[in-house]
Amino acid sequence: MSTEARWWKSRDQKVVQCVLCPQNCVIKSGKAGLCGVRKNSGGQLDTIIYGQYTGASVDPVEKKPLYHFYPGRPILSLGAKGCNMACAFCQNWHISQNPDATTQALSPEKAVSRAISEGSFGIAYTYSEPMIWFEYVIDTAAIAHQQGLKNVLVTNGFINLDPLKELLPFIDAMNIDIKSFDPIFYRKICQGSLDPVKKVCEESVKDCHIEITNLVVPFKEEEKIIKDTGEMVDWIAGSLGENVPLHFSRYFPSYHYEKPQTSAELMNRIYEIARQKLNYVYLGNIHSSDGSNTLCPNCSAVLVKRFGYQTSLQNLAGGKCSKCGRKADFAGI
Repeated sequence: MSTEARWWKSRDQKVVQCVLCPQNCVIKSGKAGLCGVRKNSGGQLDTIIYGQYTGASVDPVEKKPLYHFYPGRPILSLGAKGCNMACAFCQNWHISQNPDATTQALSPEKAVSRAISEGSFGIAYTYSEPMIWFEYVIDTAAIAHQQGLKNVLVTNGFINLDPLKELLPFIDAMNIDIKSFDPIFYRKICQGSLDPVKKVCEESVKDCHIEITNLVVPFKEEEKIIKDTGEMVDWIAGSLGENVPLHFSRYFPSYHYEKPQTSAELMNRIYEIARQKLNYVYLGNIHSSDGSNTLCPNCSAVLVKRFGYQTSLQNLAGGKCSKCGRKADFAGI
């Protein structure tokens, strides 16, 4: 379904400029932007994925991953096709980088009805990049809020600040994927840029629950990755807050990126570095005795024990650690 997009400008000779994300694509008539789904139709920018999804599933919210937002609860997860980055290592390239990916129709009203009928506490816009699905997400999220549901974005955080501010009142939680803290990595490997993502994180944390994911990709030597990780941790602690959860995910070869998987030793090193300044650090795609559990920052009691996507709340009473009385940093318990 094609409908007029938001956040664009007219230019000469039926050329348009999309100003939704920092790519700020200038698009000739009949062509699409880098995302592949925002198209110039004779001088009007249209979105060609409104009401079209590639996949839908009721997942544990931990799968997003969100570990501090309604833990253990199921959430309807919807995804479209296309992306405003082009990461060489993309895990979902078959929908994010494939303009011919198969889609099905689902109106905002039907999406909300489906979430309610399937016992979901909300809707997660995920799998590919939800920011380029902007029109559908904001319309669906508004109806979801009217029905008492929560809205979650799983996003690369690559959006301009004005459209972000329009969207934020309807969003309850975000997992923002910081690809790297190396601007060269963003430019060469992802066709994006780091600074806009940092600004989105700093703006979003004022209005909703956020968690950060970093897929640890072996782009340069390990010591450079460790240095960049230390800078990212310092920035999270100083600009977002020490209670913002950080998820490190282990890279495995995918799509066009064939470097060997990230070593377990490197994953454990950066985990320990991050724990020195952040209260909640997690490891994904790797076996770890404590890397999936939530520990009380004060006394180290296990507050949430996780096995895969199964969760067990422990040592919690009245929203506090039952061992030491420290307030637990969760939404929705």
